[in-house]
Amino acid sequence: MYEDRTFDAIMQELLDEVPAEVDKREGSIVYVALAPAAAKIETLYQRMDADYRLSHAQTSSGAELRALGADFGLDPKAATPAIRKGLFKDDQNAPFDVPIGSTFSTSGLNFTVTEKLAAGDFKLQCETAGTTGNIPSGALLPQDYINGLATATLTSVLVPGEDEESDDEYRVRYFAQVRTPPTSGNRAAYRKWALEMPGIGDAYVQPNWNGPNTVKVFLLGPDKLPASAGSVQAVKDYIDPNIGLGEGMGEGQAPAGAVVTTVSAPTVAINVSATVVLSGSRTLAQVKTDFTAALIAHLASIAYSQDRSMKFARLGTILLDTPGVQDYDTSKLLLNGGTANVQVPAGSVAVIGAVTLT
Repeated sequence: MYEDRTFDAIMQELLDEVPAEVDKREGSIVYVALAPAAAKIETLYQRMDADYRLSHAQTSSGAELRALGADFGLDPKAATPAIRKGLFKDDQNAPFDVPIGSTFSTSGLNFTVTEKLAAGDFKLQCETAGTTGNIPSGALLPQDYINGLATATLTSVLVPGEDEESDDEYRVRYFAQVRTPPTSGNRAAYRKWALEMPGIGDAYVQPNWNGPNTVKVFLLGPDKLPASAGSVQAVKDYIDPNIGLGEGMGEGQAPAGAVVTTVSAPTVAINVSATVVLSGSRTLAQVKTDFTAALIAHLASIAYSQDRSMKFARLGTILLDTPGVQDYDTSKLLLNGGTANVQVPAGSVAVIGAVTLT
């Protein structure tokens, strides 16, 4: 906003106020006397510009952005720990029940047993919050001796851990809150409630999907892929738990009478085949890796957007923008076996399928 308020511009304005007959050349007494003031004024304008940017959600960041959201009751999401599944067996390879609260370690991380799912099958929570708890798998080592335990294995992710919400992620929720205010159980309210839960990156709400007072919420994870089963259940329990007298009783965030179903987003596979002309700077394998990554990023960017279809023309652009690709055979570029756009139904998400480059 104040890009033109530089030291040189300010200095010239100050010198213009000095009578012409006075020596105003650089190094003169007048110049030396005015220079510190001009530098301070430039710093002031820089601070004003920074404050101006921090006062608007589009350009704000950090604590200032979250302060803007606090005015609308929008709390930031803290980092959350991963919830994992662990399998435990004795020396006869039979399921073995370990004590609730026992701790196991792998890859420098500790996991605490929190709940029994079945014989020898338990939930474990990572002691370190964030996405780091989603990564390891395989053998677990008990921190304390457990008599009779032979093997302990860390397997699937039940609820993915999340890092502290980034500025961009918080900004998305801020604009959703401000531009489509959630009120009285409208669609925006259901989306807001879903986004408040760990492991949820976006939500699509379908009212009256199975008759009056029924709501279906389709859910994506932070990576804009279908949400995990644990996250889907957590959203259900938060919005409309099936407890006491059952669903639709207003025991959660949803108003009484609304029966809510939460599901992981159905997928539409995006299959691509093409014949490319390489520039010589990269191998075909490298080109395929980079193209696949670019296509995945594009699919994430259009997930649950107003126009979520995969455009055939866009596919060609992504291919040409891939390092190492000089050109491609337009007659052999195929999207799901054809040359038409691929439509993605509401609530569904496009995901990468088979990628074949020759």
